[in-house]
Amino acid sequence: MYARRRRAYFVLMGTCLGLFVLAWGVVRLWSVPVAVAMCVVAMVIPPVAAVVANRRGPDDRWWDETSGDERSDAWWDELDGRRKPPPGPGSD
Repeated sequence: MYARRRRAYFVLMGTCLGLFVLAWGVVRLWSVPVAVAMCVVAMVIPPVAAVVANRRGPDDRWWDETSGDERSDAWWDELDGRRKPPPGPGSD
């Protein structure tokens, strides 16, 4: 899932870059309003790309789900302040 999201992000950002380059390198010679419109479209793409890249997939672990590894889950619970740390060696 990560590779698919990463690929989609780079495709969207490549499209954005391509629109800017085409708008001011080629299209502006024939029509400045069309070049500006292309830049407006390109301006919308980066936030959409960020949402696409950061959305959670069906197999991705969410921040508050347990992983099944008791040691790791205990560490995260301690870090989040949900559980007191287990007594370590020498703490009687």
